[in-house]
Order: sequence, then structure tokens, then C-alpha cells
Amino acid sequence: MSDNPWPPGAATGIGSMPGTDAAEAAAIVFGELPEFPHVPELPARGVGADIIGRGAAMLVDLAVEVVPSGYRVTARPGRDQRRAVDLLRWDLDAVDEAAASPPPVVKTQVAGPWTLAAGIELPRGHRVLTDRGAVREFTESMLEGLAAHVAELRTRTGAQVVVQFDEPTLPEVLAGSLPTPSGYGTVDAVPEPEARDLLATVIERAGAVTGQPVVVHCCAPRPPVALLRSAGAGALAFDATSFEGAPARLLDELGEAWDSGVAMFLGLVPALSPATPPTLLGLAKPALDLVDRLGFNRSILAERAVPTPACGFAGATPEWLRRALSLTRDLGKAFVEPPEGW
Repeated sequence: MSDNPWPPGAATGIGSMPGTDAAEAAAIVFGELPEFPHVPELPARGVGADIIGRGAAMLVDLAVEVVPSGYRVTARPGRDQRRAVDLLRWDLDAVDEAAASPPPVVKTQVAGPWTLAAGIELPRGHRVLTDRGAVREFTESMLEGLAAHVAELRTRTGAQVVVQFDEPTLPEVLAGSLPTPSGYGTVDAVPEPEARDLLATVIERAGAVTGQPVVVHCCAPRPPVALLRSAGAGALAFDATSFEGAPARLLDELGEAWDSGVAMFLGLVPALSPATPPTLLGLAKPALDLVDRLGFNRSILAERAVPTPACGFAGATPEWLRRALSLTRDLGKAFVEPPEGW
């Protein structure tokens, strides 16, 4: 696999965008982040547009429906599954239209295997997570659908494709803190070696499909960095503003990952409009402080870092969205050519 398909100084988004207009969202992303755009996600559209619904849209020979408690396995595709598939298809149509000039690379996001298994129920109401055979079946189905999705995205955009697996639920899976259907208990924790092995499988398979490094995103304040690095992630995406006061162990894990060649997608720009207009130096400070604390030369930001928003923009106003993406892009350029005084 190649080292980094995105150019130095490129910036990208996490995934979600506000509103319900796919064409407008794609036009904004490709206009503001021309060197490393992503396929926008619009969760405000409801069923099928959230992280689990989009993951379900990629399943092959498996189907889900929506019940009061969430997504549940069903025997055959119904309107909920068809809606999720249609929404994803419309999003690709919008990306196709927005990519008039092919970017060097485009990113697409999908729920990681543990988040997907935690977010879908088996017929009796228990999470897929509780049945290891079902976890493997869903993972294989998702990977088959992902391969077709990547091929279509590459054809439509003419760009290389980078896959980002979103694993917001992984820390809870590892901690055994997810509630059971009754709400009186919790699902047993998944041992780290087992979690790592499944992640290694999906990272290897996705990397083989794209020929590019695979990104794993986890927005938890204390993400499992060592586990994700050992699973083979080529890039790790985190909320870098949450690392102030981080324990020494987490800093060591970050340093080892960065030193080994893993790229860091550093979430630096607020997802919601802050009370005080931010400065570029203020936004960059968590990244600069992290590099200094780890003992790296700040040039590593140009070599192996990509600035991103701290999280998705689902709750952002249209005004802040454009400003935030512009600031993210400016951070990328500043990583390569630091302004005077940095």
C-alpha cells in the first residue's frame, strides 16, 4: 500500500453534515476541502441516514428494520433497508455531480465492525455483539458491500478512495458497559485480543480493496490507541482537543503510533460555533502542544498529520459549517508553512 495518498497540507472532514440536501452538502465539501473531500453524511434525514443505517445500507444478503428500540435483523429487505440504500445512492449521485474536477483522493466513512454489531439487534432483542457467529457474518457482509461501494465511488469520482471506519462505541464494547435489553445488566466486555483480531481483518481487507491506508476514527476522550495501531490502522482520527491532561500511558501510545509511521487525523476545529471567534493559532495549539509533549519536531504535522473538525457537523449552523471547513483547510496549509510566531 502507498504511504499517504493525500497531498501535504490537505485537510478533511469527519463525515456528518447539517441539513438534508445531499447536493448542497457535497458541493460545500468539494468546494472547501478540494484536496481531500469526503462523502457527506446527513443524519438529519432520519432512518437510514445515521451511522448504523448507512452501515446497514452496505450489507449484502442481510437486512434490518427499525423497531422502537432501534435497528433489528429481519428476514428480508423492507422499506427501512430500501430507504437506507436509496439515501446512500443519492449521496453518491451528489458526490458525482460535485466532483467536476477529480480530487486526488476522496474519503468514505462506514461504521466499524464493533460499532455496527453493537448497534443492531438480533431477532430476540439482544445485540449482534452477543453472538460471535453473527458478528462474523455481519462483518463479512459489510466488507462485501464496502468493496462494491469503493469501486463505485472510484468510478464516479476518478479518485483514489480512502476508507474510514467509525468506532465510537468501541470503548464501551471493550469496557462491557453497553446495556442489555432489560436495562438491568450490561453486555459482557469483548477481550482486547478478540477486538483487535476483527479490526485487523477489516483493516486488511479494506486496504486490499483500496490500496490505501485505512483510517479508524474514535471520538472518545481516551481512545484505545495501542489496540488500533496494532490492528494495522494506517491513520487514526481523534478529537485532539480532548488530550489535555491525558494520562502518560495514552501519550506514550500516541507517540509510539506516530513514530511508527501512522498518520494522525487531528480533530481541532469545533463542531459547533464557539462563543468567541477562534484564531488559527488557538485552534492549532492542541496539536502543537501534543507534538511538543511527545518530543517530536513540529515538522511531523506536515509529514504525518491531517487537520479535521473535532467531530461531525450534524448540529452546526450553515454559517459555522463553511467557516469551520475554511479554518480546517487553513490549518492544513499552516502545518506545511507555519505562520510567523508559531
